[in-house]
Amino acid sequence: MDRQDRKIACALLLCAALGASCATEPRTRVSAVAESNECVVLLHGLNRSWRAMRPMAEFLQEAGFSTANVDYPSQAGPVEEIAPMAVGTGLRECRATGADRIHFVTHSIGGILLRYEQEQTPISDLGRVVMLGPPNQGSEVIDITQNWPGVATFGGEAGLQLGTGADSIPSKLGPVDFELGVIAGTGTINIWMSAMLPDEDDGKVTVAATQVDGMDDFLVVGNSHHYITGSDVVFRNTESFLKTGRFIDADKTLTAGCDEPGVPGQSTFACF
Repeated sequence: MDRQDRKIACALLLCAALGASCATEPRTRVSAVAESNECVVLLHGLNRSWRAMRPMAEFLQEAGFSTANVDYPSQAGPVEEIAPMAVGTGLRECRATGADRIHFVTHSIGGILLRYEQEQTPISDLGRVVMLGPPNQGSEVIDITQNWPGVATFGGEAGLQLGTGADSIPSKLGPVDFELGVIAGTGTINIWMSAMLPDEDDGKVTVAATQVDGMDDFLVVGNSHHYITGSDVVFRNTESFLKTGRFIDADKTLTAGCDEPGVPGQSTFACF
């Protein structure tokens, strides 16, 4: 990596770290919906916080679900330590609402935390799961940048475990054994990282790498990895999967998502 690349890398790492600084104190935002026996645990992505999942939580509350929007320090250790903390917190909070069926909506590494914890300690009251931009097969971005200055500090131990090699956490996990819908993005706001990826991607993970054996449905939208959590088309398809186990057939024809003019309910903001 030459000097200019190092400058760019350091600048990007600094910006990302500043943006993630609000996620240092674990907290959970719980909203119980009267007469609902179903609750959704929301798990944010790497170096983000509960705020990233707040729009989704509010949408799901309107749809009749209680929610537990979990904040967890994604840099606090390896997946083996973070997974039981994040998943366990969400389960406790949802069960406290009286829910007897608990769904999950995850972003990025959040999906890997759930898969890992489910393999270690199967969740008896687990309902349906929607994963947004999950690195289910890992990401080549980690393979390329893992030894760059500052990357270990920025991504933490868990972030460095998300590569594509045989020793990565995604490579060690088996097929899913729960109802799962995966939503992948094709937009990007990070051309630099997209250049590291071999196929169509969202700026962090390729569309192909989001998929996993055992999933029940799959949807491609035109959102970037960062903004996929705030997309109207993602909101409505998440609700559909949680309620029916399927995404909306009409939206499956809009594989370009935001690139298609006149997509109903698609906010311009979410197209980045």
